[in-house]
Amino acid sequence: MSVTLTPEVEEQIRHWIDGERYPNAEAVVLKALQALEEQEQARFLKLRELVLAGHNSGPREELTDELWEEIAREADEADRLGLPIRREVQP
Repeated sequence: MSVTLTPEVEEQIRHWIDGERYPNAEAVVLKALQALEEQEQARFLKLRELVLAGHNSGPREELTDELWEEIAREADEADRLGLPIRREVQP
């Protein structure tokens, strides 16, 4: 795989190498990917916690296709109205 970096990103990578924190660009990228993986895992666990809290918070309702469509419509309407979207559920 070949990746083209912007001069700014290349400079950031060089900074980490020149500071002798990492031996080469591959080590910097590997560490960044590991951090990204940890961040995504933490986000997934937080979402799971929120879903379980919601599930346990009130009367139970089967999650049918129709209910998911209603939830999506409500979310679209909230977005259209400019209501804030919680960070945990943003893509």
